Amino acid sequence: MQHFDFDAVHRLTGVYGLIEPLRRAFASNARSPDRAHYDLGPPDQPRTLLLMPSWQSKGAVGVKIATVFPGNAEIGLPSVNAAYLLMSGQTGEPLAWIDGRALTLLRTAAVAALAADLLAPAKPEVLLMVGTGALARYLVEGHCAVRDYQSVLVWGRNTRRAEAVARDLATRGWPASVATDLEAAARSADVVTCATLADQPLIRGAWLKSHYHLNLIGSFRPDMREADDASLRHADIVVDTLAALRESGDLAGPLASGVIHKSQVVLLNDLASRTKLAKPASKTVFKSVGVAHADLAAAEHVYRASHPPPNADRPSKR
Repeated sequence: MQHFDFDAVHRLTGVYGLIEPLRRAFASNARSPDRAHYDLGPPDQPRTLLLMPSWQSKGAVGVKIATVFPGNAEIGLPSVNAAYLLMSGQTGEPLAWIDGRALTLLRTAAVAALAADLLAPAKPEVLLMVGTGALARYLVEGHCAVRDYQSVLVWGRNTRRAEAVARDLATRGWPASVATDLEAAARSADVVTCATLADQPLIRGAWLKSHYHLNLIGSFRPDMREADDASLRHADIVVDTLAALRESGDLAGPLASGVIHKSQVVLLNDLASRTKLAKPASKTVFKSVGVAHADLAAAEHVYRASHPPPNADRPSKR
C-alpha cells in the first residue's frame, strides 16, 4: 500500500487539475451514503468526528476519516485533520493511504470552482474571500481558474491574518488586497466565497449586488451560519448533497422558517450532468458541506497520477 503525505499530494495535483475529474464524478453514478457525524463535545469546546465512505459500481472504494477541532486555531494547529483510505473495487485490498487534509483542501476548492464555473457571472470583476484559514488560498485559486478577476479582496476578523493571506496570494500572481470593511467589500463583489466557522451570519443580502454568486463552505452544523436569510431569498440554490439541508444552519434555518423552499434547491450532480446548461440566474448560492464521491474522485486522481501510463504527460499543477 502506498502512502501519500501532504507534500506528495500537492506534487501530484492541484486545484485546477481536479476540476474536470470532479465534474465527471458529479455526473457519474458514484454512491455516497450520508456521512456519519459524531459530536464529541463538550458543548463549550465542540469537536467533531466525520466518516465519509464512497464507491463506484465498477471502480474504487474509499473512506475519509476527518476531525474538526475549532480550538486548534488558538494553538497554531489545523482545525481540520483527516486521512483517506483508497481500496480496490475488485479485491477490496488497500491501495493507498492519503493525507486527508491535503485532499480535503484541494477537492473543496475544486468543487467550489466547478460550481462557480456553472453558476457565477460570466465576467465578474471582484472576488471577495471571507475567511483567512487554510482554505482561503485554495478557494481563490479555484475561483481564478474558472473566471478572470480584476480584484481579489480578503476579509477576516483578524486583520493581520488577512494581510498575510493577501500577501501570499499576491506573490502567486493574483490581484489580492485586504478588505477592512466587510460591508463595503461585499457591496463591490460579484462573487463572494466564505470559509469560516461562524455561528452568526457574516454576509447580509442587503449588501449584495443584483447579480451575484455566493459560495458558502464553512457551516456544517445547524448552529453555524455564514449568510443571512436575505442572501438566500429568491436565489437559485445548489448543494453538493441534500444532507446540507439539515446539516448546515445556512439552509436548515431558512427552510424551517419558510424563507426558502426545497424546490429552490438543485443538486450539483444534476447540474454537472446536463449537456446543455441554461443561463445562470441573477442570484445563485452554492452550499457545500462536503460529499464523499468528491473525495473518492480526488483520491483516485492522485493515485493514478502516481502511476502514469508510459510516455503520458504529467498532470497539471496549475
